[in-house]
Amino acid sequence: MDQLPTGGFAALVPEFSVANLEVSRRFWCDLLGFRVAYERPENRFAYLERGKAQVMLDEHNGNWDTAALEIPLGRGINFQIFVDSIEPILASLKTAKWPLFRDAHDAWYRAGDYAVGSRQFLVQDPDGYLLRFAQDLGRKPVTPAP
Repeated sequence: MDQLPTGGFAALVPEFSVANLEVSRRFWCDLLGFRVAYERPENRFAYLERGKAQVMLDEHNGNWDTAALEIPLGRGINFQIFVDSIEPILASLKTAKWPLFRDAHDAWYRAGDYAVGSRQFLVQDPDGYLLRFAQDLGRKPVTPAP
């Protein structure tokens, strides 16, 4: 702990304004499998990583408010996080009796001449941010429409 993220900083790292840093850190680390790369307890801040995914948790302090914050936070956005397997996270959430926003399912999305697949589920964190965990199912050619 208290080191730079493995492999350096990601090009895009969302910073979540949270109501309670300890509650959020437990959720992200204990249930979702992230680890603390470094933190600044005096600022109520933690930088987390899981594989190549990185997020920052910052206990709400008003510094970044563009409007009044109302639960659930992050309305209108979901954060897709790719992992090797969603099963360990699903098991952890089930053990903790944490509700899913959407159950695990396979989804295929057209990307050019291919469809790319992911097995995914959605869950809300303690502040209502919508998180979509996905594992890669590969790709397949798209059949052209007649």
